[in-house]
Amino acid sequence: MRRCALPLGLAALWLSLFQPARALTLDQAQALAAARSFDLSAARHEVDATDGAVRQAGTAPNPRLNASVEDTRRDTRTTTTTLDLPIELGGKRAARLHASRRQHELSLAQLGEARARLRASVAQAFFALLVAQERVALAAGSAELATRSAQAVGQRVAAGKVSPVDETRARVDQANALLEADEAAAELLNARQALAALWGDAAPAFADAEGDVGLLPVRPAAAELAQELDASPGLVAGRLEVEQRRALVDVERSRQYPDLNLSVGAKRDNELGRTQAIVGLSIPLPLFDRNQGAVQEAARRADKAGDELQATRLRRLSELQQASTRLSVARASALALQSTVLPAARQAHEAAAKGFEAGKFGFLDVIDAQRALLQARARYLTTLSNAHQAAADIDRLLGR
Repeated sequence: MRRCALPLGLAALWLSLFQPARALTLDQAQALAAARSFDLSAARHEVDATDGAVRQAGTAPNPRLNASVEDTRRDTRTTTTTLDLPIELGGKRAARLHASRRQHELSLAQLGEARARLRASVAQAFFALLVAQERVALAAGSAELATRSAQAVGQRVAAGKVSPVDETRARVDQANALLEADEAAAELLNARQALAALWGDAAPAFADAEGDVGLLPVRPAAAELAQELDASPGLVAGRLEVEQRRALVDVERSRQYPDLNLSVGAKRDNELGRTQAIVGLSIPLPLFDRNQGAVQEAARRADKAGDELQATRLRRLSELQQASTRLSVARASALALQSTVLPAARQAHEAAAKGFEAGKFGFLDVIDAQRALLQARARYLTTLSNAHQAAADIDRLLGR
């Protein structure tokens, strides 16, 4: 473990050097999280701990050396020395080894599940940051558009062509647009901090995220995804936990058999001037305590783990189907917005603006067209965000 610490530290240092100077890509964010995540580090420590448990489980019990002296006078002193050798019965050592190996395998599966969760979290946070960046740009454009509209209305009011009420409405829309720009900037800051927190940075050190937010994620159909669920790290870990619980039942059953204790030694009698060999054998009598309560506890916990595995599988299957449906709906909505709604809203706004300048439309027509365009753009970004979140949920559930 110490030999791996230096290379990992150097890698993390190297990864941190380029953050302030360059925009962050998804691959770089994944690499940073994999190198510096405390969740992954904790899971690796658990793997190392269970490796030590395997070593300890295979260790034989230590012998015991006993010595006693009768009579402190040298001429009549009797000295007894024995060596106690415990002998395990009932397959205790094999049962311990089997249980500890299952625990080690479980920790490896949990490490894989932690990696999958982290990858999905990074992808979800990264695309949330891309969407937040687009929202800032959209809000800035909206504020600029509202400002131009307010100025144009002010000029027309000054020329006596429209009512001063229209100018008041324009100023209200301008103020709302500026507030939305401030809210989008705050949302962007939160998204940057959430992404940086995944690799342990209290404040983001990168400039911005670099990626194509408009690239819709693609995943197979729900039926095909469901076939991959049983091989996901989460369910693999659940099955290994059931096996480990059953192995603990065997451990408790092996403890129903008492262990032998063989004693060998010598007794030196100074008064008689002779040494006698001593051989002894002791074994507890399981009249009352036969470890029956511990066996029952372990067996019920194994049953509990089995039931929890089935419940987890059904819950994750439902979550997978829901995520697949959300992705399908989001993709269809995004494509419709991109191909039909956004172009139509853009054309309507341009026509209303030109008509207003020519005196053919009123200011309310321009405002309505402007709001429709902004709402379509905002909905498009929300749909993109939903699509990426659904894809990240699918990847998390399947361990991709």
